[in-house]
Amino acid sequence: MEYDLGPLLAGIFSELVDGATGGNNFVLNGGDPGLLASLDLLSAADASRSSQQGGTIAAHAEHLRYALSLMNRWAREGGNPFAGARWYEAWETDVVDEVRWGEIRKGLRQEAVQWKEALRTPRELPPIVAGGMTGSVVHLAYHMGAMRQIVASLRGPKDRSKPH
Repeated sequence: MEYDLGPLLAGIFSELVDGATGGNNFVLNGGDPGLLASLDLLSAADASRSSQQGGTIAAHAEHLRYALSLMNRWAREGGNPFAGARWYEAWETDVVDEVRWGEIRKGLRQEAVQWKEALRTPRELPPIVAGGMTGSVVHLAYHMGAMRQIVASLRGPKDRSKPH
């Protein structure tokens, strides 16, 4: 039995970036606004914070923007856009002002919207492609969790469900 993994990945990705809006959440608790809306609530000063000398929230967000831009480039052009990737540049993002913080959030939102569409696009998924697409969703979830550990206001609501 063949199964098109794309729509499922797009749904989980959407839940992470846009929030848990429906009752069929796989990752986030109900009412969680998701990554993009959570980042919109942070000031540049908050985005410039790190934990234990690690990357700032702005650096995590810029890293995700860059990673998604490479995935989108792959989806549009094929080939291997990762070959010349300059991952270190995002991690140099330290203190940001409101203008730069707005640019990072806007760029992340644009790349996320494009990647969501790319995930939904039917395509043959050889194992390496399926792994890369799945990895992109997991990668975003990892960095979302890391950012939520740095600033408590980024954390979503607690699970309020009652046992059946």
